[in-house]
Amino acid sequence: MAEHEPESLIEKIADKIHGHDSSSSSDSDDDKPSKVEAVQAKIFRLFGREKPVHKVFGGGKPADVFLWRNKKLSAGVLGGATALWVFFELLEYHLITLFCHILILSLALVFLWSNASTFINKSPPQIPEVRIPEKCVLEVASALRAEINYALAILRDIASGKELKKFLGVIVGLWVLSIVGNWCNFLTLFYISFVLLHTVPVLYEKYEDHVDSFAEKATAEFKKQYVVFDAKVLSKIPKGPLKEKKKD
Repeated sequence: MAEHEPESLIEKIADKIHGHDSSSSSDSDDDKPSKVEAVQAKIFRLFGREKPVHKVFGGGKPADVFLWRNKKLSAGVLGGATALWVFFELLEYHLITLFCHILILSLALVFLWSNASTFINKSPPQIPEVRIPEKCVLEVASALRAEINYALAILRDIASGKELKKFLGVIVGLWVLSIVGNWCNFLTLFYISFVLLHTVPVLYEKYEDHVDSFAEKATAEFKKQYVVFDAKVLSKIPKGPLKEKKKD
């Protein structure tokens, strides 16, 4: 019995050592993902983006179109928008005129086909019954209402004087938009925005590391210039004393 006691003691010590090594290794393995996530979180992303570009655009079919996941569909949408812009802007076609001409042509073709089918002994065309579902209209109206309310809330916060940076950014953006509006009409501006939506996101997704690195440097430089501007201009603007109204 005395010979077995040292062996059992040694075995217990060895088991404790192995157990400590395995627990420490598992702890280190568990720490690796957290360290990787921490490093990824520290990477500068444009506009504070935390999700992939595809998720930012909703992750559905619109995102697939904007990011050219389906090249045929994206090319078709962009080609259709270009054709409409050529019709309305270059050829000076009007929307009502185009709609009426398309409707006249479609009705004439279907009418002739329906009457000609009786002479050639073929079945007349099956015209589908098209109805707009109420649920779809309500969903679109609800989504549009939410976006409008969100935009109004942002404008209200900016106008209340709480955030000077946002106020200056919105003023500059509206000023630039007013200048661009003098150069082209609404249709051309809408078409340019549509083309940018089909080109800028896919290029950014392809070169996002280079763009984010450049944007980080530009943001740091802008913050430096803003500090100088604040010290020389904004801090010297006289401000009246703010008195809180006492509630009775």
